[in-house]
Amino acid sequence: MSTLKVNKPRQKTSLASRFSLSTFAWFLGLLFFFPVFWTLLISFRQEVDAGTFPPKWIAPFTLENYEKVFKVGAKSFLLNSAIASIGSTIVILALAFPAAYALSIKPIKKSKDVLSFFLSTKFLPPIAALLPIYLILKELQLLDNIFALTVFYVAMNLPLAVWLLRSFLKEIPRELVEAAELDGASTIKILYRVLVPISMPGIAATSLICFIFTWNEFLLAINVTGFGAATAPVYLVGFVTAEGLFFAQLSAVSIVVSLPVIIAGWAAQDKLVSGLSLGAVK
Repeated sequence: MSTLKVNKPRQKTSLASRFSLSTFAWFLGLLFFFPVFWTLLISFRQEVDAGTFPPKWIAPFTLENYEKVFKVGAKSFLLNSAIASIGSTIVILALAFPAAYALSIKPIKKSKDVLSFFLSTKFLPPIAALLPIYLILKELQLLDNIFALTVFYVAMNLPLAVWLLRSFLKEIPRELVEAAELDGASTIKILYRVLVPISMPGIAATSLICFIFTWNEFLLAINVTGFGAATAPVYLVGFVTAEGLFFAQLSAVSIVVSLPVIIAGWAAQDKLVSGLSLGAVK
């Protein structure tokens, strides 16, 4: 009987704490989701109703904002972003995976110096490298070229991908590699037939992060591209004009530009969660 009297207050305290934590988590989730919800709501309104203050919760529903977005050439900007993001991510994975293998499972000499060098490339603010990049592209006559922009995106995200994949590969038992070597497998076969299937969660997490960083990159894209190779973030800024802000159209463009990242995250969510936590705990 005495044991039950001791445990009941503890059980009530535990339930109360769990309820308060759940309430707080829901509050934070709704707080962060509200700007997205409000942007989506405004995107289906007319410009007259979108810019009112105080804002109207109930207004006429319209799809004209999305029609205008695609009428003024959104497809070419989205295509440029897709080429740069998907192309750079594929090249990054092809280069970063062997490098991560050499720095984790089969460490080379002075591997710590190599990792420090990779990390040091992220110390320089992007704005400081903008002028040299612009001059190089100008001399090579590669301004407003989506493939030149893709190359720079590879260089920007490659160090991060190497660090991430290295942390994932370090969690793989070396006995698997040694067993494959005893069976006569070459390094290429070990990489792509043994390690790649095991490392898919880490590869998914790394590729999604690189894809998001490239898709959202704005500083380099707006300075070295024109109309031909401009990406989706550059297109988004086009709705901020001297005449003012077109809130409804800007909200519609924001939703359209955000959809590929949301779809990619939703498609890879299972492997993404396990991939992000793979190298966290030893």
